[in-house]
Amino acid sequence: MHDYMRAIGFSNDFSREGFRRLLSDVVYEADKSFVSSVDEKNAKLEYLKFYGTDTGLIVRGTMEPAESGKDEIFIDYTIPFLKAKAISTTEKVVFEKHSAADEYVGICDDYRLGMPLIFHLQNQNSYLSKKEEIDNSAIDVLHISLAALSLNGAVMMPIEKNEADEQELKKRRSSRENLLRRARTGDEKAIENMAIEDMDTFSLLRKKAQTEDVYSLVDSYFMPTGIECDEYSVLGEIKDVSEDINAITGIELWVLDVVADDVYFNICIRKDDLMGEPEIGRRFKGSIWMQGYVEF
Repeated sequence: MHDYMRAIGFSNDFSREGFRRLLSDVVYEADKSFVSSVDEKNAKLEYLKFYGTDTGLIVRGTMEPAESGKDEIFIDYTIPFLKAKAISTTEKVVFEKHSAADEYVGICDDYRLGMPLIFHLQNQNSYLSKKEEIDNSAIDVLHISLAALSLNGAVMMPIEKNEADEQELKKRRSSRENLLRRARTGDEKAIENMAIEDMDTFSLLRKKAQTEDVYSLVDSYFMPTGIECDEYSVLGEIKDVSEDINAITGIELWVLDVVADDVYFNICIRKDDLMGEPEIGRRFKGSIWMQGYVEF
């Protein structure tokens, strides 16, 4: 049972028989299904079924010949998902096998974040069925659309900014991104400037934090958290708000479009797991599990 089933409106206390019925529903009533060959006898299977407008379950498994002579389906695992919509990044991607269950993650260097962005690959079958062999080097893709599931979050009021503040913030972020790109190529001057900027920023924040709330100083952030490489703690501006509902349980969900550190992505969270009323312009703060759909 995946921990983030709750984020799309399912509970984590299914009985074994109840969970088996749910898996059967996904497999035999799938909205989409995919097959990729492993060898002459075995094949990788993927079934996708929506239980909300943009949320649902993916079941992955293998088809293998059985003693009876008929092929049998063996379920490996299931994951909840939120359909990714917006283009989040166009950087090159490296794909790595994440676990013994044949799950894959994508890793890309996003200079807006200053760190590798790691996400669970939603359209794994598209990757496995590519005709050309892909090694562990970074490859070009058309784009990556990011979506996230959250089990806890809160709505925060925005920091008051005027147009001049917005322009100055964009200028600083552009300068920071340029420094990061130069530093990655070994530019010693860029590395030195980044170190000086970081020390100045730390000193300023430490001083202001003595009299001001930290969230009135920090507009947004995007930080790895926990032991899983694709989980993050984020604070970002809400750009759009919509509602969804789980067709089986009737549990209501929020689907938020969020921008954190200039990275655009969608978040799905149960209404009773989000503290506060989300509105455009306010901020989302919480922990997320990041997923990504890669357009090859």
